[in-house]
Amino acid sequence: MAKEIKENDQIIERLILVAVESEPLSGGMTTEACLDELAELVETAGAETVGKVIQKREKVHSGHYLGKGKIEEVKTMVRALDATGVVCDDELSPAQLKNLEEMLETKVMDRTMVILDIFAGRAISNEGKIQVELAQLKYRLSRLAGFGASMSRLGGGIGTRGPGEKKLEVDRRYIKERIAELNRDLKEIETHRELLRGQRRKKGTPVVSLVGYTNAGKSTLLNYLSNAGVLAEDKLFATLDTTTRKVELPGGSEILLTDTVGFIQKLPHHLVQAFRATLEEMKYADVLLHVVDASNPQRQEQMKVVYETLRSLGCEQTPVITVFNKMDREVEMPLPLDEKARMQVQISAKNGVGIEEMLSRLETLLKSFRRCTTALLPYTEGRLLGWVHGRCEIIREEHTAEGILLEAYVDEEAENRLAPFAVQAETH
Repeated sequence: MAKEIKENDQIIERLILVAVESEPLSGGMTTEACLDELAELVETAGAETVGKVIQKREKVHSGHYLGKGKIEEVKTMVRALDATGVVCDDELSPAQLKNLEEMLETKVMDRTMVILDIFAGRAISNEGKIQVELAQLKYRLSRLAGFGASMSRLGGGIGTRGPGEKKLEVDRRYIKERIAELNRDLKEIETHRELLRGQRRKKGTPVVSLVGYTNAGKSTLLNYLSNAGVLAEDKLFATLDTTTRKVELPGGSEILLTDTVGFIQKLPHHLVQAFRATLEEMKYADVLLHVVDASNPQRQEQMKVVYETLRSLGCEQTPVITVFNKMDREVEMPLPLDEKARMQVQISAKNGVGIEEMLSRLETLLKSFRRCTTALLPYTEGRLLGWVHGRCEIIREEHTAEGILLEAYVDEEAENRLAPFAVQAETH
């Protein structure tokens, strides 16, 4: 089979995408939309889609995913289109993978392998690389018995990045030892994260997390707000590593804005497990900015997938502002009503339209979580005054004969510390 070679000797694979349409997908997304998304994933992984096949069945075939007649059809397509492999839209069992490869006489992959491959290529930080390698090794460990000849793939392409094919050649014990080692490394990172969270709580700076479907424009929005310099491309999973930046709100107060990995339909559970420490940063956020690609025809289904993922991470109680992004493009109106959100805003992260309003409404929501307290601090309480300045948003500060009259937005801890000095607020 003809194979085009890039300058860096990476094979550009020609792939046929196949899916089984049976029970309705979570989030209401159609099989056709999922296959289109898989084509985007394949393109992001550096391959080319040359054909698509959907088989309607009551359920996926337990032995070889597709029915035998459809397998013959795909086999003919592989030869006719000079394809180098087949990608299935679901996660295959070891037996399904092995049987399909034997029956189709070509390389077979599943959606999980493609996503893990993309993550392996996009991980930049040490934490990201550890998380991806852990997810890949767990995935491969569960398939060691079923890979058969496919374990010796050394031809390059999707499924061969990350830890590398040599690790498929070693025994189960070594992989388990490597997984244990990576888990220990992740535990250290998690401990470090907890320390950072503790420091943030002491400072009292609100934390806001950007969440959303992959390629909704979260990184573009973060860059616009903070000049973060995060890679922002019109591709799935353009950014992988978590980035946190300070952002000033219109009233002068500051927040910490965190960008997280995008969600996707059928996000591999090994990946969710490996990235749990990162994703759980959302649990500690004061507000979630749910960024939605308003121009995407599947926007409502993508919103459902995001909420399902948030629920699985225990974030369903965190207040949400839904941000309909990419309003500079052709957008079908009216926009979906998000009943789970506190409010909805329309923006273009590309040109900045609507962002000022978004920040203003975010600031209003954050203020609603805090209480306004007035306190008269004696001049002997200089240390407490310094602490309040570092922790709270000061509305008014006035030096009087008795001490310093403060009016400030406070959280529970600050309110408790100022309680002995609290006074009735003056009416203006």
